[in-house]
Amino acid sequence: MRKFTFLLFAGIVMCLTGAGQQQQALRIVPEPVSVSVQNGHFLLRPDTRIMVSGAEASGVASLLAGMLNAPTGYRIAVQTGKGTQEGNVIVLRINAGRDASLGNEGYTLRVSEGQVVIAANGPQGLFYGMQTLLQLLPPAIGSPAVVENTRWELPCVSITDYPRFGWRGLMLDVSRHFFPKEVVKQYINELARYKFNVFHWHLTDDQGWRIEIKGMPELTGTGAWRVPRTGQWGTFAPPQPGEKATDGGYYTQEDIREVVAYAKERFVTVLPEIDVPAHCLALIATYPHLSCSGLQYDVNPGSRFLKKDINNVLCVANDSVWQVLDKVFTQVAALFPGEYIHVGGDEAHKSFWEACPKDLALAKKLGITVKEGLQPYFEKKMRQLIVAKGKKMIGWDEILNDELPVDIAVMSWRGMNPGTAAAKRKHPVVMSPWGQAYLDLYQGDPLVEPNTYGMLRLKTCYEFDPLPEGVDPQYILGGQGNLWTEAVPTQRQAEYMTWPRSFALSEAFWSPAGKRNWPDFIRRVEQQFHYLDAARVKYARSMYDAIIDVAKGSDDSLKVTLATEVPGLDVYYTFDGTNPDNFCARYAGVPLDVPKGATQVRVITYRGRQPIGQQINCPLSVLQTKLEKRIKREMQQRQRQQEQQQQAK
Repeated sequence: MRKFTFLLFAGIVMCLTGAGQQQQALRIVPEPVSVSVQNGHFLLRPDTRIMVSGAEASGVASLLAGMLNAPTGYRIAVQTGKGTQEGNVIVLRINAGRDASLGNEGYTLRVSEGQVVIAANGPQGLFYGMQTLLQLLPPAIGSPAVVENTRWELPCVSITDYPRFGWRGLMLDVSRHFFPKEVVKQYINELARYKFNVFHWHLTDDQGWRIEIKGMPELTGTGAWRVPRTGQWGTFAPPQPGEKATDGGYYTQEDIREVVAYAKERFVTVLPEIDVPAHCLALIATYPHLSCSGLQYDVNPGSRFLKKDINNVLCVANDSVWQVLDKVFTQVAALFPGEYIHVGGDEAHKSFWEACPKDLALAKKLGITVKEGLQPYFEKKMRQLIVAKGKKMIGWDEILNDELPVDIAVMSWRGMNPGTAAAKRKHPVVMSPWGQAYLDLYQGDPLVEPNTYGMLRLKTCYEFDPLPEGVDPQYILGGQGNLWTEAVPTQRQAEYMTWPRSFALSEAFWSPAGKRNWPDFIRRVEQQFHYLDAARVKYARSMYDAIIDVAKGSDDSLKVTLATEVPGLDVYYTFDGTNPDNFCARYAGVPLDVPKGATQVRVITYRGRQPIGQQINCPLSVLQTKLEKRIKREMQQRQRQQEQQQQAK
């Protein structure tokens, strides 16, 4: 009896352990709401069929068949039926009675040894269930070419899933660097795999006008092109006399319809942005009379310019401005079927308005000051224009003011506070703070990363919560990551800057807030790297690199500290100019004294006996400058706090 009891207990433990190991083996991003793993596998075979119960599911079924057939070489067919047939089938089923808990985008996924069933209230939920199904298959499923000798099986699971937020966006800036429509479509396909549903298309700025407007050929004839430059953005020489503008491009209206249709098939809404009243140099270079100065400027090639010297802001009181904007937004509204149009509204330098007789006269007539009141006037007039086209208006948080109509949505980029203020005024808000969601920032040590500005590590993205404490959730539409492309000249660099940080954002926008688990997320990210490899998508491995920091010792000496984002890595270092490996000194968590005569610290990370991060050679002068800047910031912060305390008294 005791022996039987022991064997029974051992069997139960083995079953539980096996289930636990299977659960750990899942690699789904973003993390689903609920997952239960059972024993067994479903094997995808050449005779597997996809069954749909109606026309609503047929589009998703066709996409799924294409994604399965490309890497497997199979000819899996889509058939219409009730989905109750026996055999090796994948069933896509629209729920007969709406499951309120799933909403429009949720789904259930049940995998047994003989059948896979994805059920949802509509095709959008089926699409997201399909994306989860693909992540249950081996990583080679992402390959665009046939992969031989692969067993295409997925574990038996029961998944219930639905998003936390309705707005899950990524933005691509195509003004600073132009990306052809095929690249844009591929970017949309990549973001849709991870359940993003908004593609924010930044189409106009100082460096390029990228959208064809019928009847205004000069916009793309002049505004879409600039002189070619290569190197560090912001250091480029301005256009020289006689130099031809050959760098750039634009999308025809047929291109845009094609991209919008492609996105729609993947349940992605394309949000167009026409940035006004500032960031308009490409528009003003085409039509100089739209600015207050009326001067002829060139499209900026990436040169640094002072806004007080070069006018990139539209003249608010100029009737021609509103005629042009009406024509532009009429066509934009017709091209993009989404609910919103983004009008920019950020970084409007008001010095030209303050020197413009027309704008001064308008401000006097309205009883406002130019500096404080003219942009609110502009935004209210923009709202009237947008609403007349049957659309809603959204803009960057600079548009927020006390008189802003509450139906205007605010995209909060200057931190969380502007979005919080907007939500408390009952504006719809998309949280996109630069410190948590700007994908153009460094993601690792600047010494080994492509040149850019600021810092946004993977863990910071993962800790981002779009819902501020004390804010009514109904006013937070969701969140968005933004990829500005001043320092992103190619598709491969755009991918590098997007992944894996957008894995973290996808979880922030989709997954339940209570399911955050950093070590498990890292495990799943590492497994997702294999999917990106198979799909030939570039990504950053910066999360493996050491983090070098500095503190001030009691005797004013430098104290070097080392850390890693990824748990469980070892950091090895040298001060003597030799390259470190796992036979060198290992960092033990205690700040390091700098030996006399040392000029740099070199570090590298290992996992076990294998190097995993890049070697970083850090001059001590860099750390000294970093420490001085930190001390200065701390002093300024204390000074501000003291001033606030005195004012409070």
